[in-house]
Amino acid sequence: MSGINDFAFKSATVNGTGSASANTLLMQAIFRMGIPVTGKNIFPSNIQGLPTWYEIRVSHEGFTARPPVIDLIVALNPSTYPQDIASLRPGGYLMYDSSWPLDPKLVRDDVTILGVPLGQMCREAFTRDRDRTLLRNIAYAGALAALLQIDMAVIEQMLTENYGRKKSLLEANHRAVRMGYDYARRHFDCPLPFRCEPMNETAGAVLMDGNTACALGALYAGATVGAWYPITPSTSLMDAFKEFCQEFRVDPDTKLNRYCIIQAEDELAAAGMVIGAGWMGARSFTCTSGPGISLMQEFLGYAYYAEIPGVFINVQRAGPATGLPTRTQQADLLTMAYASHGDTKHIILFPADPRECFTLTVAAFDAAERFQTPVFVASDLDIGMNDWMMPRLTWDDGYRPDRGKVLDAAALEQVKNFSRYLDADGDGVAARTLPGVSGKGAYFTRGSGHDKHGAYTEDSAAYAEVLDRIRRKLETAAHTLPKPVISRQDGADVGIVFLGSSEAPVREAVVRLREHGVRADAMRICAFPFAPEVREFLDRYKTLFVVEQNRDAQLRALLTIETGFPRDQMIPVLDFAGQPMTADELVTAMSTHLAGASA
Repeated sequence: MSGINDFAFKSATVNGTGSASANTLLMQAIFRMGIPVTGKNIFPSNIQGLPTWYEIRVSHEGFTARPPVIDLIVALNPSTYPQDIASLRPGGYLMYDSSWPLDPKLVRDDVTILGVPLGQMCREAFTRDRDRTLLRNIAYAGALAALLQIDMAVIEQMLTENYGRKKSLLEANHRAVRMGYDYARRHFDCPLPFRCEPMNETAGAVLMDGNTACALGALYAGATVGAWYPITPSTSLMDAFKEFCQEFRVDPDTKLNRYCIIQAEDELAAAGMVIGAGWMGARSFTCTSGPGISLMQEFLGYAYYAEIPGVFINVQRAGPATGLPTRTQQADLLTMAYASHGDTKHIILFPADPRECFTLTVAAFDAAERFQTPVFVASDLDIGMNDWMMPRLTWDDGYRPDRGKVLDAAALEQVKNFSRYLDADGDGVAARTLPGVSGKGAYFTRGSGHDKHGAYTEDSAAYAEVLDRIRRKLETAAHTLPKPVISRQDGADVGIVFLGSSEAPVREAVVRLREHGVRADAMRICAFPFAPEVREFLDRYKTLFVVEQNRDAQLRALLTIETGFPRDQMIPVLDFAGQPMTADELVTAMSTHLAGASA
């Protein structure tokens, strides 16, 4: 760690002071130099005033998990100086605003301190208080460009792209970034030992967050209805979908919208709107987070039993209750799997990054209609709101949505009698009709007891027949959903199971473990109900770790419930502190267990 194109730095600022623009500028500039880079925004739920951090990891190996150490910190929030300085690795660098003195008690002998009078420079260069505050961030971006050898031509080009239409703003940003750059060049040995050098590892890639990718996936899949109630960290998803619809779903001749986006009065109402639109034949979805899923339970059960498609994108955050709205977790697994009362089970797809947010959102719409049921896309805050490097998305004009077994008027004419819940094909999936197509296909959609013809009943056998068929339908789904992704090494006797955003730290941990003589196979679960390959993987290993980001080992519980694999034969590796995991944390946990087992 800590060398050419292999280091991490972090800014520590006060929320609401405009540092996001500077951090994004730096990360995108490094990306444009062809260097793999990723960023993690660690911010409070309060709008303004509390500490916020932004970590940028530069990795020529392409690792995207949180960095194991921080090499340089830009400390601009005096209230967090102690913890920021303490988090630096020995030999690291501290850059702070020397317009004000640094408490001598905070000085570390093993850290190089770089004072840059950012506030003073901005007070002298700019007259408006707002400019002095916001442009201080651009000034530190300039200083970092000099220290880390980030291409200033790239940075200045990006400023022109961002502010080219506002001459005064463009000039102010150029001036600020140059102030920081020139000051660092005059006063410090630039560049530092760890720094950037151009590569060619980002060709064909883009930086994108998962919420934007999900919105694109919904657009690509043909969604025309979105209903939601705003909640962090999912709100930007519907905002992005709205922008895409305004560009691509407006009739060019009539200028009329070909979409409907509704902000409901609450999450339960939003779920009802999604189900109503799905019942009518529209591809519809909502985006929410854990508290929203809690409120949607009633309608989720109704859609499961009445067999109505709908997509529910859950950008998970830390609970329970309001919890930590701007922290990440994977703690809604059991809630999604068995949402609502009675015997229910729901399809869940688990994207590991923004690229899969796109592809699995498309898959979710197809699965929802094919199996006529609610389908969850289980993202989380880390994927949804942070920028990740990913391959460019491709748009296949040949893609056609899988509408499943929908009988139109012509098809209805070919059947003697239509029975809404009749399993004619033996796969558990009954044919459906859309309202208004033909009187022959009419039926009563009910959440109360019904038989295979859709008629009301309290007859035990008829009720059980329908419930049992829905169970078979989900078993069919398990064979068609995305398979688990399995990576193997010769001679591996350790297995690691995980899902979602845990992929980045697990992928890196597997490499680190091998450096320590431990060979591990890894299986990333992509869908629930589980494919047969999941149980096959569990049976292969004497030592089996299950990595997940919640307190109660929900994935391990789900594996036991659904596969029957003994719970005590799976070693939980848990992190529920709300921050994305690091590979080092996983390596330490697994190595400690393995050492204890062999002692």
